[in-house]
Amino acid sequence: MLTGVAALVAGAMSMASGEYVSVHSQSDAESADLAREFAEIEKNPTAEHAELAAIYVERGLNAALAKQVSTALMNHDAIGSHAREELGITEVVKARPIQAALASAASFAVGALLPLAVAALAPANGLLIWLSATSLIFLALLGVIAAQVGGANIWISAWRVTFWGALALGITAGVGKFFGAVV
Repeated sequence: MLTGVAALVAGAMSMASGEYVSVHSQSDAESADLAREFAEIEKNPTAEHAELAAIYVERGLNAALAKQVSTALMNHDAIGSHAREELGITEVVKARPIQAALASAASFAVGALLPLAVAALAPANGLLIWLSATSLIFLALLGVIAAQVGGANIWISAWRVTFWGALALGITAGVGKFFGAVV
């Protein structure tokens, strides 16, 4: 149980820190893109206005209406308009490193609690088999739930998650055996 709790904490922290670094890098890239776009608007607003109008023409507006829309948007919030239309950065999809890190840590912890509960409840004799089998079942269920939420094929999702989980279990067991870990 102590090893399981330690693994839960270490795994959650590892997932959180990895997610934080990754999403913070994305946030840095977004900030750099916005700074570059701001400089372009300051340097040549006419070209940026034309660029925004061209985006709307490409989306189906006629040239006159596209110019009218881009003029109104440039006057209202030029950088926000370019961020949204040219860069695809909106408040909804903006990178949030802390939120991503917390969600990743929480997801890992919840997932790790399931095998930990099995370790607490299963008989000591055959514990390894109980843990391995139920972990794969939990992974398959996770794949089904993820597929249902995302509208994907549940069988493919369940198979994919279970396969990669089984591979990870096998590699972990092999490394443990190589280094002489005793279960």
